[in-house]
Amino acid sequence: MSVLLLTHRACLDHDPGPYHPECPDRLRAVLRALDDEEFAGLIRGEAPQATVEQLCRVHPRNYVDAILAIRPEPDDRVALDGDTLMSWGSAEAALRAAGAACAAVDAVMKGEVRRAFCAVRPPGHHAEPARPMGFCLFSNAAIAARHAQAVHGVERVAVLDFDVHHGNGTQAVAETDETLFYGSSHQWPLYPGTGDPRERGVAGNVVNATLQPGADGEAFRAAWRDRILPALDAFAPGLVVVSAGFDAHARDPLAQLRVREADYAWLTAELCAIAERHCRGRVVSMLEGGYDLTALAASAAAHVRALLRA
Repeated sequence: MSVLLLTHRACLDHDPGPYHPECPDRLRAVLRALDDEEFAGLIRGEAPQATVEQLCRVHPRNYVDAILAIRPEPDDRVALDGDTLMSWGSAEAALRAAGAACAAVDAVMKGEVRRAFCAVRPPGHHAEPARPMGFCLFSNAAIAARHAQAVHGVERVAVLDFDVHHGNGTQAVAETDETLFYGSSHQWPLYPGTGDPRERGVAGNVVNATLQPGADGEAFRAAWRDRILPALDAFAPGLVVVSAGFDAHARDPLAQLRVREADYAWLTAELCAIAERHCRGRVVSMLEGGYDLTALAASAAAHVRALLRA
């Protein structure tokens, strides 16, 4: 099964500073894992920069201009909030991350590949249309969904998010539009405090499944099997976009779930199976969180391995 891997070295130049968990070494760890011989079959490409038009399908123009205008000196950083900082390379990194999302959609929708994984940073699922937050500048998964609709005429796009934190930014885009589906499992309570199961969107097109601290892979699988996957199947998407955060792993320092690599592989296979039923197997996956480097590398490898095998 052909799988595209998109990344760019500019994504390493986004440097929020010493001791910040969303560090360049995260991406280095993922790319080292995917350099293993077992991944030799990946089709590898460089992420382009997103255009302003692509970004503005989700974000207001004044917001896009403001973010791209922030270009600190090499040794300086600009804090957008307590967690979200920009360095001299952050603007280009964010453009490459969003550009990867759109390029992956293009490749999948044109039939050049069946699936794609975007190994990029900064992540995106906390970025609201007019507000950066939670390490995120642009809402990459939502940008991918809107690009698929605007350029390729996809009527219904689903975004599935298994990051340990709720993707409030993605939900903010989806919850008012019945042509989008957003499904998320996440620890509760936890940052950013959104994602209550009662948040259902305009047409039941938002499904949130909360997990208590200490929940293991069995609870994680049950949340998807019993709640999110049936709703996704009923939605019948024309494209599946994945927010692939790996911070629900038992080793991750930012949360308290106990998910393992096998659970990520299982869920990836389930998402691919639904994509096969409804949209010729078309899946675009975006890297989100994951802050223990060993767990992140192993989990991302398990996810991509499942994309290749599904």
